[in-house]
Amino acid sequence: MRYLLKGVSYVFHPLFIPIGGTLSYFLVTPRLNSLQLQSGNILPIFILTIIIPIILFLILKNLGLISSIFAPKLGERKYPLYFSMIIYLMILYKVIPLNYINELYYFFVGLLIATFTVLLLVFTRIKASIHLMGMGSILIYLIGLSIHFEVNITFAIALFTLMTGIVATSRLFMKAHSKVELLIGFLIGFCSQLFVFKYWL
Repeated sequence: MRYLLKGVSYVFHPLFIPIGGTLSYFLVTPRLNSLQLQSGNILPIFILTIIIPIILFLILKNLGLISSIFAPKLGERKYPLYFSMIIYLMILYKVIPLNYINELYYFFVGLLIATFTVLLLVFTRIKASIHLMGMGSILIYLIGLSIHFEVNITFAIALFTLMTGIVATSRLFMKAHSKVELLIGFLIGFCSQLFVFKYWL
């Protein structure tokens, strides 16, 4: 059971949330998007949000600034959060600028707001769960896409609701967070996406 729950923490690591939201958009949207358009978004977002952060993690670990990909200590969390914000800004300005793909643009705006909020909490000694922030973000984003495009993706929403509970259980089992920290993280992700709904929904 321990290995299974630890595996869940890896599979649903916050690192994969941006590319997960990007793929969700292209899978759900009824708009006809060329392969060139899809690859022109998916590939750079994959490189910026997964490949580069992994390289940065290895550098930070070698420098002794971070001990694990989960950044277990409160003081370690600020570094990946800083880098995440910079990467999200690069995506917003260079990969998907406003009026290009509004739904995807504001998904990343929501992620930026959530990341900034979690960073602020770090300086107040509150260790909000970034895992649950990511799960809350993508869950409400899927709901938004379903409403926006009038597409029935109830199964996907139900699956992510279930997985959110499993991820929360995993983080509790690993003693990475308290229940309050998990709830705070989820609400930050959920409310950040909910806040930007008015700009694209």
